[in-house]
Parts: sequence; C-alpha cells; structure tokens
Amino acid sequence: MPRVSVVDDLVANNEAFAASLPPQHLDVRPSRHLVVVTCMDARLDVFAALGLHEGEAHVLRNAGGVITDDVIRSLAVSQRRLGTREVMLIHHTDCGMQSLTDDGFRAELQEATGVAPAFAIESFTDVDADVHQSILRVRRSPFVLHRDDVRGFVYDVDTHRLREVDVGAEG
Repeated sequence: MPRVSVVDDLVANNEAFAASLPPQHLDVRPSRHLVVVTCMDARLDVFAALGLHEGEAHVLRNAGGVITDDVIRSLAVSQRRLGTREVMLIHHTDCGMQSLTDDGFRAELQEATGVAPAFAIESFTDVDADVHQSILRVRRSPFVLHRDDVRGFVYDVDTHRLREVDVGAEG
C-alpha cells in the first residue's frame, strides 16, 4: 500500500473544506486595513487568537517574526497597494529563535552545506528587546507609509494572552 503523505492528507482536507463552503470572492484589500507580522510557530493560531476572519488582515510569518528586508517589502506592498494602515507585531514566549545563536547556526549551516548563508539569522535572547527592535525597524523604514500605527506584543504560548511592549514615541 502506498504511503500517504501529510501533504496528501492536507489536499484531501482542502477538498472537504472547499466542498463545505459556497464560492465567494473577497476583496484583495484587507477589510480591517491591518497587517500582522508574527512568528511561524505552529502554536500561534493568529486568526483564532485575535478573532480575525478571512479577508480582514494580511498575516506575514517567519522564524521569530523578524523584520527583515523581505518583510519590509511585503509591508510596503500591503500599505502602498493594498490599503493597510496599521501594523501589529507579535512575538511569543518560548520561541525557537531563543534556543540558537547567530554564529552557531551560521556555522552549522556552513558545515552541513559548504556555503555560509547570505541571510541574517536574527536569533535573540530577550523577546521584549526583540519586539522593541522590530517596532523601530518598521517605524524607521522609508518604504512603510503608515509608521505611526505600529504596535508590538508578546504572545504567551501557555496562557494565550498578549502583552504589549511599549516603546513610546521612539523611532
């Protein structure tokens, strides 16, 4: 009997999901004019945690919820072409990016592949400091139109509660 992959299971799940809903077309512009930048961590269900529904917000995810050049690119498109105005940054407790170091992981990748990665690793030890840095990166980017409405939070993976990191008017 052939092995069924996880992707095969997910494709079957999608078939059932699509069959259970009527066709609809949502506007490409998020109705809440919001973009959320967060970690890829599987424990954070962004839509459930924030009470969001499809079509209401852009959600950008990467390891650590880091504000990279690619995230700035996506924010620029989201704001300049798709009408978002507010940016919500969500990092979380017990993040995998806290369990590695930039130099150590870079060396691990180079040893495994023979090539040093061109990208920044962006590990951190203090989640609040990393949220603070992320807020400032967005606020200081000339490519992001709406820099005044940038707020950052830490999501507790055990209690599911958000805690705001306040940087005041800095940036």
